[in-house]
Amino acid sequence: MSTISVTCTLVFDLEPGIHRLNEFRQELDLSATFGIVDLFAGPGGLGEGFASLVEDGHAPFRIDISVEKEASAHRTLTLRAFLREYQALHGALPDQFIDFHAGLVPEPDWSAVDAEAWQLAIDEARALELGTEAAATAIDGAIAKLRKNYDDTILIGGPPCQAYSLVGRARAKGKIGYVPEEDERHYLFREYIRVLDRLRPAAFVMENVKGMLSSTVESRLVFEMLMEDLSSLGTGQGHHYDLLAVRVEDGKASLQEAGRPSDFIVRAEEFGVPQRRHRVIIVGIRSDLAGKAARAEIAVSGLTRTVSDVIGTMPDLRSGISRGRDDSSAWRNEVVEAAKLLASIHKGKEDGPLREAFSSVAKRMKSGAPSRRTASCLPDGYGTSNDELLRWLERPNLRAVAQHETRGHMPSDLGRYLFAAVFGAVRGYSPKAADFPLALSPDHRNWHSGVFNDRFRVQLADAAATTVTSHISKDGHYFIHPDPMQCRSLTVREAARLQTFPDDYLFLGNRTQQYVQVGNAVPPFLARQIADLLLAALTGQRD
Repeated sequence: MSTISVTCTLVFDLEPGIHRLNEFRQELDLSATFGIVDLFAGPGGLGEGFASLVEDGHAPFRIDISVEKEASAHRTLTLRAFLREYQALHGALPDQFIDFHAGLVPEPDWSAVDAEAWQLAIDEARALELGTEAAATAIDGAIAKLRKNYDDTILIGGPPCQAYSLVGRARAKGKIGYVPEEDERHYLFREYIRVLDRLRPAAFVMENVKGMLSSTVESRLVFEMLMEDLSSLGTGQGHHYDLLAVRVEDGKASLQEAGRPSDFIVRAEEFGVPQRRHRVIIVGIRSDLAGKAARAEIAVSGLTRTVSDVIGTMPDLRSGISRGRDDSSAWRNEVVEAAKLLASIHKGKEDGPLREAFSSVAKRMKSGAPSRRTASCLPDGYGTSNDELLRWLERPNLRAVAQHETRGHMPSDLGRYLFAAVFGAVRGYSPKAADFPLALSPDHRNWHSGVFNDRFRVQLADAAATTVTSHISKDGHYFIHPDPMQCRSLTVREAARLQTFPDDYLFLGNRTQQYVQVGNAVPPFLARQIADLLLAALTGQRD
């Protein structure tokens, strides 16, 4: 493996007018407003974090254009843009949205609710396929206007991660005729760089999966190609970009030079996100503004946030039964029988805690099992917590919990979900294939080969969740709820909370599309802190 330098620069010739404007604003101590370009936006998690930041009543970051080609994600993005514009105009969410969110009415015609806010929203959220000539023309037109309307600009986003992720690459190898060099997703980062070259923002934030660091194409590391492309822009011209990594030490986040590629990995749990989500984040700051970056730092939470912290108060639900009769009685009987079987299997002295736990589930199920597959009632005390993360998630103006509905599972999987949940609660870790009793073995020849060792994964109540990915849209096996009495996978809303999306954030499209959007997103709570750190770096503020 070749050695690459990660202390790179981007070089551009800036217009003198930008320098004069920056100097003028600094002399008058005016708060700058940065226009945001969000590429590969998905449902808008990264942009939400930037747009939500408010300092002394001033929102320093405003999304001017966001780009997402997938239809359902684009709908979500547009609705969120509309709500943001509506709140800016009226100071509150529209009543029509509150009713729609609560499931009381079908989706309204948003243009009839507020024509001005809706027009601003559709101007912002663009359904464009990046890498095409049509997209380039539209984006370049927006950039020409954007640079006139703001003190400066910020570029955020990241190319599709499927081509870089370890799971994605493993799946691709199984596709007949798959040629990595022909997968356009490997090269879409170059469209990000093209826009970067065109925009010349004050700073940029590029995010991707950590698999990008090891992904290869044309016998070369993708990350190496990225760094070469970044560092070659504008060579010999006036200004460059310092490429910095986000570092957390002693409860403080700062921007530092990277000594190796792995320095760019950001661990979301270090920012109070209830999820072990590790992503590559590259921050670039234009050299005329980079002098303050080394002094910038913000405080981050030192608390490890857990699954229970964010979904523990959600209404209890039962899973559905995908094959056979689906009602509460049939579901309860399936789980009780599975619990009795598992209690009888675990007879050894060392199995006592497991046996007692399975027996307890069987007894409690007869009277205390949840009967509903969906629930919208707000938990007791909703919107009154002093906890920082819960204040971020809970929105007191809501009337209901949205998108908290279970999916169906095969009866045979109910036993496996029950086993995983009980095993996790008793042993403190999620079981591997070898831990499952033979009676629960799936009819799959590779079950005990090690290939599917982590096929069923429970999210432990007292720990941060594993990475929420788009795979949650498939079957839920990797995202089993920790409560054995519910015996199910996570709902869209629970997954969204682990991703730190506020409860008023609605994901449009069918349920599969909603899961995909949530899994592919950047946690907004993390993004807001990255935005805060970037603002400190650009303005010279210190925590």
